[in-house]
Amino acid sequence: MYRRRTIAVVMPAFNVEDRVERAVLSVPGFVDHVIVIDDGSDDGTGAVARRTGRPGLCVLRHPQNSGVGAAIATGYAEALRLGAEITAVMAGDGQMDPADLPALLDPVVDGRAEYVKGNRFRRRGVWRVMPKARLFGNVVLSLLTRLTSGYWHIFDSQCGYTAISGGALRAIGCRLFARYGYPNDLLARLGEVGARVEEVPVRAVYDGQRSGIRPWTVVYPILFVLLRSMGRRLWRQRLRPLLGARPVAPALAPQPQAPKHLLSAPPR
Repeated sequence: MYRRRTIAVVMPAFNVEDRVERAVLSVPGFVDHVIVIDDGSDDGTGAVARRTGRPGLCVLRHPQNSGVGAAIATGYAEALRLGAEITAVMAGDGQMDPADLPALLDPVVDGRAEYVKGNRFRRRGVWRVMPKARLFGNVVLSLLTRLTSGYWHIFDSQCGYTAISGGALRAIGCRLFARYGYPNDLLARLGEVGARVEEVPVRAVYDGQRSGIRPWTVVYPILFVLLRSMGRRLWRQRLRPLLGARPVAPALAPQPQAPKHLLSAPPR
């Protein structure tokens, strides 16, 4: 437990048998549940994760590769089933610094936010560490996501190092766009239910690893997600009032001091 809260970490993993052991064992001991989602790997990713013997470990497998968003959605649903009050996401390839996890959890525990994202650009030196193509893409997508989600204070939209309250997960129904573009989709869904979002500085970890992301595999899905998100936002904020439709109350209305039972209570 962390500050009297039950914590889960969801770890999407695809063909990372050479790195998943280190990633699992790096999760801090205060995390109650480590949920590894083997997303249809062709190698021994799931078997290697199981062999770690980490207390609280749960390894689930998709029969075929469904996408990182689908893997995280499966992990979120399992975290709720296990009664986690706060659920973080850490990559199965070890590209997230475990030392940053408390900073992600604190705003949720303190009742300031329902969702907390890492921001790699708030750490000095990221401009030298992050590959230039990825750096440019992240900046462009972050600016577009600000527009489509309405979270103007969020910059590093593509960072997958996050923490979310159980209340927010239940409000959005653990639904996510299946593949690349899921962070943008998740922010849009959180905006629809009135969730409060914060960013905290996190370290970018690459260790010489080559990215498996290819531009043609991400451009169209993310553009689709952004356009859909913008359409939903325009309907909610502009078109619905013009047509006289009754507004839908947000499931998590922003408030100065959100009650702790809403932010982090496990499902009954």
